Amino acid sequence: MVTGAAGFIGSHLTDELLERGHRVVALDDLSGGQRENVPDGATFCEGSILDEPLVKSLFGEHQFDYVFHFAAYAAEGLSHFIRRFNYTNNVLGSVNLINASVNHRVKLFVFASSIAVYGEQQVPATEEAAPEPEDPYGVAKYAVELDLRAAQAMFGLNWVVFRAHNVYGEHQNVADRYRNVVGIFMSCILRGRPLPIFGDGEQTRAFTYVGDIVPIIADSISRPAAWNQAFNIGADTPRTVNELGQAVGRAMGVPFNLEYLPARHEPRNFYASHQKGERCFGKRERMTLEEGLARMAAWVKSAGRQKAREFGVVEIERNLPPSWRE
Repeated sequence: MVTGAAGFIGSHLTDELLERGHRVVALDDLSGGQRENVPDGATFCEGSILDEPLVKSLFGEHQFDYVFHFAAYAAEGLSHFIRRFNYTNNVLGSVNLINASVNHRVKLFVFASSIAVYGEQQVPATEEAAPEPEDPYGVAKYAVELDLRAAQAMFGLNWVVFRAHNVYGEHQNVADRYRNVVGIFMSCILRGRPLPIFGDGEQTRAFTYVGDIVPIIADSISRPAAWNQAFNIGADTPRTVNELGQAVGRAMGVPFNLEYLPARHEPRNFYASHQKGERCFGKRERMTLEEGLARMAAWVKSAGRQKAREFGVVEIERNLPPSWRE
């Protein structure tokens, strides 16, 4: 089972698992993904992980061996302003899946966490660092990690946690104004608008092409040595947001045109070490930022502008960035 399978990471993972000969049930409520993203070979179910009766029925019908949980609303910055939604979707929805996995004796539960669990720490962050999340999204992700540890200790549910970061690639929802900076930049270019940069643009992140991490995630079910451990996963080389904007402009074939906005509350510099993962899964070649952006840009140009879907009700208006009010 793959949750969030219509999203861009989940869709790539579903395709990878199908190519390896697995039968896949894909669950997604289509709130952030597209039905056409789901590969044809998967059995698709439109629905939410918050629908406990639906989750129970799917587990009862299919008797899953493995669960890949990639259904989350991953807007880290916005999570400050949608706290109830964040915890309901990202924690309680995850608990529905964990309960069903325990009751149906799933062999392995693979969870997409985030380096947001670390907060702002010394970089590069390692898995040995004590998590200190600074936003509700990171708190929710770490809560699920802790719940998986408790479920393993009490019920023997094996798990693997992947703390991914700044992932981009084909099938990304570029119409989402709140998350995924590469998609936001490309969407702005399609609409002829400048690239919005919070602060001075010198904050750094390591931007990760989706095709570099999906095979590692899929490998986890055949690597018992990796079970019941957390792994950072993503690119090694940090780049400033200004550098990213320039690279996106080149990939899309337009001049670098930006708009600086007031800084928001977020870590100034953050990227992660991947040495632990390399010891377990082997060191693998990664695509350069320029190569990955070229692939995504080609897809974005062919797909054209996507219709923007507003998030819905923002729970806290105070300190909301003005650009998110438009």
